[in-house]
Amino acid sequence: MSRNEDASFPPQDQFLDSALRPPSWDEYIGQENIKTNLKILLSAAKERKHPPEHLLFYGAPGLGKTTLAHIIAREINSGLKMTSGPAIERIGDLASILTNLSPHDVLFIDEAHRLNKMVEEVLYPAMESGILHIIIGKGPGARTIQLDLPPFTLVAATTRIALISSPLRSRFSGGIYQLEFYSEEDIKKIIHRSSQILGIKIHDDAADEVAKRSRRIPRLANQLLKRVRDYAQVKKKNLTKETVDEALSLLGIDILGLQLSDKKILETIITKFSGGPVGLSTIALALSEDEGTIEEVYEPYLIQMGLLEKTPRGRVVTEKAYIHVGIPAPEDLQRKLL
Repeated sequence: MSRNEDASFPPQDQFLDSALRPPSWDEYIGQENIKTNLKILLSAAKERKHPPEHLLFYGAPGLGKTTLAHIIAREINSGLKMTSGPAIERIGDLASILTNLSPHDVLFIDEAHRLNKMVEEVLYPAMESGILHIIIGKGPGARTIQLDLPPFTLVAATTRIALISSPLRSRFSGGIYQLEFYSEEDIKKIIHRSSQILGIKIHDDAADEVAKRSRRIPRLANQLLKRVRDYAQVKKKNLTKETVDEALSLLGIDILGLQLSDKKILETIITKFSGGPVGLSTIALALSEDEGTIEEVYEPYLIQMGLLEKTPRGRVVTEKAYIHVGIPAPEDLQRKLL
């Protein structure tokens, strides 16, 4: 497809994720406690005609951290500049970003735990005093210059708050907020809202089915909705529960939201290691998978769903996991979980 042909599509067809992002508090579903606190913070800052204080959001990917940054900027009628921790490699990169901010802009840094430590040191006075210290030259001839920055709000997001240094965390004076996983009811509301934006008609029980398999994550719910829409479109079917079942089964996503990789972990522990206990490194070797991927990507959801447990002796699958994969549980299972 040529560039001219691609440009003929309306923006929402090119960037669906942006089109589905709620633009205001009224359309942002869930995270009620955070919304209430942020509304107070932003209202107070607007009354004082000051930029809101710096904010840090943390939680699993896909829960709405970036969306909150967009809404904050829109609520205070300010510009939003976006970057990420890995993109700011040198102090000069940070200096270029900060000096190009307009007064009251919101600077959003995603994956803030991956900021270079030298960059962090320069960020501290910028956050506290609106001053940028830059060292020019090296050795005896080196000198420091100070640049005054326009007032701004830093909104940072991370999936691993433990990796953010204590000095940096302490400078988020506006608050540090943890985004929780969504309830199925809220996910269902998000699915109905997204379906209206996408111009598709989805039955209520079909929305229920997508919500059950979305791992309580809005981004994943929207991804699954788009995939079942594609399936229904190609197969010339209505978006009913049966259609959703067919589409998600084809994708390898079962009724608990487990994907093929999740089920492979459970089945490997059960069939090769008698249900555990077994160490992480052994599981990784058996699956030819990276330890970090298993621990950070797959395990959290398996543990949340009560399918896997960490014990002092290693990982053990639960009775619920045996039932889910259709294998009889051993009689000594309870002893293994101790």
